[in-house]
Amino acid sequence: MSGAGGAGAAAGPSGWDRARVEALLDALERGERRAAVPRPDGSWAADAEVKEGILAAFRLGVDTDLPAPPFAYRDRDTLPPRGALPEGVRVVPGGTSIRRGAHVAKGVVVMPPAYVNVGAFVDEGTMVDSHALVGSCAQVGKRVHLSAAAQVGGVLEPVGAVPVVVEDDAFVGGGVGIYEGVRVGRRAVLAAGVILTGSSVLYDVVNEREIRGEPGRPPVVPDGAVVVPGTRPAPGAWARGLGLAVAAAVILKYRDPRTDAKTALEAALRRDG
Repeated sequence: MSGAGGAGAAAGPSGWDRARVEALLDALERGERRAAVPRPDGSWAADAEVKEGILAAFRLGVDTDLPAPPFAYRDRDTLPPRGALPEGVRVVPGGTSIRRGAHVAKGVVVMPPAYVNVGAFVDEGTMVDSHALVGSCAQVGKRVHLSAAAQVGGVLEPVGAVPVVVEDDAFVGGGVGIYEGVRVGRRAVLAAGVILTGSSVLYDVVNEREIRGEPGRPPVVPDGAVVVPGTRPAPGAWARGLGLAVAAAVILKYRDPRTDAKTALEAALRRDG
C-alpha cells in the first residue's frame, strides 16, 4: 500500500472502510464470498453486499503507482494486481494480470495476455486463453474453456444485477462475447464469433422456439446447447430488397452426453442430426 493509504481510513458509503474492504477482497480471493451464487432451482442471485464493497474499494482507494515487473500500473491502491497465487494455478508469463479480489481456483491455467477483474470467480480446471477477459464479478465454472479473445463481460452496477455466468464444462469459442448478465448453461458450446447480450434472442431450430430474456432477466443458453453465429432477414421491404440480414445466435444441436465440445460443434456445423 502507498503512504497515502490512510487517506481512505474514514468510513465510506454504507459504512465501508478500508479494513472492511480488505477483508472482503481477501474473502473473494479465497472463494469464501462470491458476487453471485447459485440457487437450488438453478438460477443465480447477486450478492449486493459484495458489489457494494467492490464499489467502496474504488471510492476509498487513492491513485498510486503499482509496480509489477516487467510492467507498471497506476490505479487505486486498494485494487492492485494480485501477487502470489494459490498453489496449482498456472499463469504463463507474457502480460496477464489478475486483479485484487478475483478468485482463481486450483488447476486454472491463464495464457498471456489475459485479464481477470475484481470480483470474478474462476473455478477449478478452467482454461483462460490468450487475449481473453473475465469481467468484474463474472462467474466461470469448472473445466470451462475460454478460447482466445473471448470476452466474458461483468456486471458491477446496479448491485442487484446478476453478472455473466458461464457454468461447468462449457466451451466458449474464439472471439465470443457474453455480456449484460447472460447465463451460459452447463456443457453448452458457443462457436467462434457468437455474441450474446441481455436483449439477444436465441433461435432454437432443434425445438423450434425462440429463447428471449425478460426485463432484468437476461436470456439463458440451455444446458448442452451448441450455438453458432447465424443471420435472419432484416425487417422491411427495402431491407429485403437489398438482401440485408442481421446477426442471430442459432442453436443447431444439443450435445450428447458422450460427445466432447469439439465433436458436437463439428457435427452442428455439418448439420448432422
